[in-house]
Amino acid sequence: MNVFSQLMADARNIREKDPAAASLAQVLLLYPGFHVLVFHRVAHWLHRRGHGFAARLVSQWARGFTGIEIHPAARIGRGLFIDHGMGVVIGETVEIGDNCTIYHGVTLGGTGKHTGKRHPTVGDNVLIGAGSQILGPVLIGDNVRLGAGSVVLADIPADSTAIGCPARVVRRRGRAVRPSDDLDQQAFPDVAAQKLAEITARLEALERAVASGGNL
Repeated sequence: MNVFSQLMADARNIREKDPAAASLAQVLLLYPGFHVLVFHRVAHWLHRRGHGFAARLVSQWARGFTGIEIHPAARIGRGLFIDHGMGVVIGETVEIGDNCTIYHGVTLGGTGKHTGKRHPTVGDNVLIGAGSQILGPVLIGDNVRLGAGSVVLADIPADSTAIGCPARVVRRRGRAVRPSDDLDQQAFPDVAAQKLAEITARLEALERAVASGGNL
């Protein structure tokens, strides 16, 4: 598939995924998530041919025009949908698979402690919620969903849902880790509240044991 065909496929993918997109023309003309892919395809092409300065120049133009920063060396698969996009940062050694969705405020960055491969690898069919931070050379498996505001510092296995800071898996291979889990982005379980409930239950059990003179 040539660059033009790939970009048109990206545009059609955005049109299908976003209910607010009234037409393909609207995506082509008005969507920063599509515009940044155009810039990135050019910048990546220049980078692979050794034109480092020109590649970075194009990526900086893209940053100013769209509010989305993608390093020219980042490897991006087909069908990426960056929704809204403002504040998205994608680092140099990031690899993103096919058919992924990234919301605004997401960082795929480094920790400052690694060299070489120092940014995340994201599998196919991954959804990354708004404001999520994925840092370091971690692996996000295929079909993963990350809830908004997640902070990921370790690998997330395929076919799972994770949320929180640090991110914790709450669903794995279609089965809830906790009964209250739901794949709806608006109905993720409150991990902090669940942990507090566990601590409260444990304290109450300890208090009952002390009051009855039993062993702890």
